[in-house]
This record gives sequence, C-alpha cells and structure tokens, in this order.
Amino acid sequence: MEVREAKNGDVLKPGLALVAPGNFHMILTGAPAKYSVLVREGPKVFHQRPSVEVMFNSVAKCAGPNAVGVILTGMGSDGGSGLLEMRNAGAYTIAQDEASSVVYGMPKVAADLGAPVSILGLDKIPAEILRAFQTMNPIMR
Repeated sequence: MEVREAKNGDVLKPGLALVAPGNFHMILTGAPAKYSVLVREGPKVFHQRPSVEVMFNSVAKCAGPNAVGVILTGMGSDGGSGLLEMRNAGAYTIAQDEASSVVYGMPKVAADLGAPVSILGLDKIPAEILRAFQTMNPIMR
C-alpha cells in the first residue's frame, strides 16, 4: 500500500492511503469511481487543522453509503459528530474500543453520540474494514 501526504486533486484508488498535510484540511469530492481530495487551509475545527471532523463531514456528503469511517484513539472530540454524519448518510462506521485505546477521547465521544455501528479492539478493525468493503457496491471494491 502506498501511504503519502495528500496533494490537492489526488484521485483515490485502491492501494493508496492519503494523510492530510500539516495545517491543512482534507476534503473528499467527486463521485464513485472518481473520488478526489481537496487540500485547504480553512479555520481550525475543535482547535485542529487538519480536522477529521472536516474530512468525515465531506465523506458523508460526497460518498454516503459508499464509505467506511473509522475513529481511533485520540484526545478531544474531533471527529465524533462527523462520524455520526457518516453513519446517518449510510456509511459503515467503526470506533476503537476503550481497552485498546491509549487515549479514549475521540472514540468515546463518537460512541456517546451513537456514531459507530461497531466498537472493536484495534486488532479486529482491519478485518472489519475489509469485510465492510466486500459487502459494498462492487464499484467501491
């Protein structure tokens, strides 16, 4: 898998993992089979830039049921309501459980909001992501 910092206009494809560059939000745009990302400054959200809240909200609007959202260990509340927006848009959502989290802040906020469909230990999350994608629309596999 190729993992790298996102650049404005990067097209999503299998085997590519993009990380938001420091001090920039990453926003999903496009449609199935041609999703891409925008990299923007914008205001801080929950004192963060990049903010997972911004990304999750864009995924909810753009991809809806064609997405899987995962929130992992982290301090604060960034991402909780965005994960709920993803779930409400039909995405499959996962949060890391307390036992395997170093800091059970972000996943706890998400869980308290009812955002995750599943709450799992870190060791179970990769297989659950793969399972979720296998049950999705074939264009998303």
